[in-house]
Amino acid sequence: MRQILVTSALPYANGHIHIGHLVEYLQTDIWVRFQKLRGHRCIYLCADDTHGTAITLRANQEGRSEEELIAEMQSSHLTDFRGFGIEFDHYGSTHSPENHHYCNQIWQALLDADLVVTREIEQLYDTEKSTFLADRFVRGTCPKCGAPNQPGDNCDRCGATYTPADLIDPISALSGTVPEVRQATHWFVQLEKLHGFLDEWTQSGTLPSESANYLKGFFLNEPLRDWDVSRPGPYFGFEIPNAQGNYWYVWFDAPIGYISTTKQWCDQHGENFDAWWHNPACEIHHFIGKDIQYFHTLFWPAMLHVAGFNLPTKVHIHGFLTVGGAKMSKSTGTFVRAAKYLEHLDPSFLRYYYATKLGSRVEDIDLNLEEFVARVNSDLIGKVVNLASRTAKFVESTGLSARYPDDGGLFESFAKQRDLIAECYEAGDFGKAMRAILELADLANPYVESHAPWQLRKDPSQADALQDVCTVALNLFRQLVIYLSPVLPDLAAKCGRLLNDPLTSWEQVATPLLGTPVAKFEHMMQRVAPEKVTAMIEESREQAPATFSNSPQSIATFDDAGDALAAAPIAAEITIDEFSKIDLRVARILAAEEIPEAKKLLKLTLSLGGTERRTVFAGIKSAYVADSLTGKLVIMVANLAPRTMKFGVSEGMVLAAGPGGSDIFLLSPDSGAQPGQRVQ
Repeated sequence: MRQILVTSALPYANGHIHIGHLVEYLQTDIWVRFQKLRGHRCIYLCADDTHGTAITLRANQEGRSEEELIAEMQSSHLTDFRGFGIEFDHYGSTHSPENHHYCNQIWQALLDADLVVTREIEQLYDTEKSTFLADRFVRGTCPKCGAPNQPGDNCDRCGATYTPADLIDPISALSGTVPEVRQATHWFVQLEKLHGFLDEWTQSGTLPSESANYLKGFFLNEPLRDWDVSRPGPYFGFEIPNAQGNYWYVWFDAPIGYISTTKQWCDQHGENFDAWWHNPACEIHHFIGKDIQYFHTLFWPAMLHVAGFNLPTKVHIHGFLTVGGAKMSKSTGTFVRAAKYLEHLDPSFLRYYYATKLGSRVEDIDLNLEEFVARVNSDLIGKVVNLASRTAKFVESTGLSARYPDDGGLFESFAKQRDLIAECYEAGDFGKAMRAILELADLANPYVESHAPWQLRKDPSQADALQDVCTVALNLFRQLVIYLSPVLPDLAAKCGRLLNDPLTSWEQVATPLLGTPVAKFEHMMQRVAPEKVTAMIEESREQAPATFSNSPQSIATFDDAGDALAAAPIAAEITIDEFSKIDLRVARILAAEEIPEAKKLLKLTLSLGGTERRTVFAGIKSAYVADSLTGKLVIMVANLAPRTMKFGVSEGMVLAAGPGGSDIFLLSPDSGAQPGQRVQ
């Protein structure tokens, strides 16, 4: 029996849970339920992330204390999580005595290891609001890749980390004013001193390959940046010992919440804390989004390593959620809060749909609402629940047969799939597991159709045959529900009540249920009503602040000069057939390397998805620093004939705009695009 401690990233106490957040918590809950069903000792811990300037600002606006605000938000979060069947073994808060204790312990370990230094830095100060600006309250242009409207700590396009003062043209998100630069003393952790350990750990197989490749770039070309772990007051958080008026940055104390929440659970259950965080036999699994992988795969393992705690066994990293191929939006109604969803739809629907989309790779998933309706109605209602609804009522008075009938080997073939499906769950490849389960459902339904129990019930002489057919159908239904139970715990509970046998073990799929009574059939799941989906979206929509007509006068105007077009006039007209010969694809830059002897070229390793890789030599050296490009999505000509160059073979071309020199701009697709997708 394995001993497993599982966490999800801590939700911030300043906002409500929405359907984007739920990707992670449902993914984790499914994995934990699977582990428990397999008989392993597994606990799922989480907490609210409660510190930071945002909490203070909101509390002040609402005329109450920070403590009152975070208590209310924790209650709201737990209500939402319970509504979706997400079961934590314990849910804590980073604003707790236990968290304060472990912050001090880990801080002292960093001091003892001579990893902490102080430095005077330039920090942005909002003169209108009379406060230093936390990272999330500054927006500007990324100093590495030039992406606009980025927050003050890391770029969501290229992944670079920096301080708010590094941003180009920063603006205060609190007042909209240009902040003033002031000097302040900050405390830093010198990550470069742990360079070798972190390089080895990030490439050890603990992380998904995409994330390991992404992080590899941080170790190749320059020292790791010192990590700024302090913020000057006023700040809602824990004050740093011997540093009056300075507080630990939220990203220092937030992950320590995993440890402190474990301590709370241990104290409540009489458990030995050391058996979880100081025991090499205990597995620790973190589930996080790709936007916070830098913090969890560099800062966090550094802290654990220095302080002598267990390192994560596996960090499971997922992508973002899009809705209809676009970012969630309040104006279109696709930014849906968890509570709003629950007003209209069964949480089982979303649990199943997300499961069909989630894999083991770091990929974004899309919620297509039409597909959502069709898939749930077809798979769950039409193929799974239908097996019970069409047969259970015929054996309410007789129960199941005492011996298992001849079913042509169906039950045995279903049972043999348990190891394959278990491997999919273990790897986090839920989509593959769902496909395997539905393939079994596609075998079960023809059995019911061909034996037509609704016809057998009309002939009293066929009573035994009717009982046998229903026994087979209900046992196949039960096997499917056991396989689906990590995803659909509510359906599993209803199946257990129907057949008077709770589903508690994965191995129940191997033994048929015989001679037991069958309860009166209760509706297990209703079909998705498209009008309810529409109502949910409409009620989530926020009206735009102003409306505009479609008249020419409403068209936006910009002072775009015609110099660029004049310098490079539009080429001769071509036909659509000529254009269609060019195969443009989305690609991700996995690595970018300097070529010292080349004046213009960088060597790019591109991914087209899966194992498809291309090497491209791009003339962009004058405009881009190599290590800023890792992870960036670009557009490439994928069917260009390979070209042998002095430095190797170039297998395509990436698209860029601009006249040359430092004015070269790589073309990137909008968020949600995936490597390998064709550009139409």
